[in-house]
Amino acid sequence: MNEAVLARMLQVLTPDIVASLRRAVELGKWPDGRRLTREQVETCLQAVIAWETKHLPEQERSGYIEKEEKEGEVCDDPAVVAEQQVKFLH
Repeated sequence: MNEAVLARMLQVLTPDIVASLRRAVELGKWPDGRRLTREQVETCLQAVIAWETKHLPEQERSGYIEKEEKEGEVCDDPAVVAEQQVKFLH
């Protein structure tokens, strides 16, 4: 989707329209029961993501996963992982 089309689309999208597009993608069909094509799914997802990026904080966007480090939890940082020791128990 080119930037001009995206900009025009963002001007007309409302929270209700975005919710409807999100629901269509979740179900894989339009409210009248017709299945979404692959292209329609991609276009709907692009619209939802673009709208959410512009209007919602990160933690309220679709697909957001909150990651909290807990004490004793393994870290994904390669520098920290390289320093961990492994113990073998017999």
